[in-house]
Amino acid sequence: MTQRLHLVFGGELVDPTKTVFKDPEKIHVVGIFPDYKTAYNAWKAEAQRTVDDAHTRYFIAHIHRLRDEAAAASPTEELGL
Repeated sequence: MTQRLHLVFGGELVDPTKTVFKDPEKIHVVGIFPDYKTAYNAWKAEAQRTVDDAHTRYFIAHIHRLRDEAAAASPTEELGL
């Protein structure tokens, strides 16, 4: 079975209509999860916990989409860096 990792993170936004974090150093990393369902449950818990703060948003990033193992490696990876 292929592993499909997901990252849940969030924090305070500059403007609730945009996705720009007010202070990227204060981004709350909830965790990395092995599947979407688990990530969704973690996202939902954090979103509900911060529901009264319109400037705080949480997101799910599909880490498994960032890298295609079938694609050729970048020159940096080939150098072992």
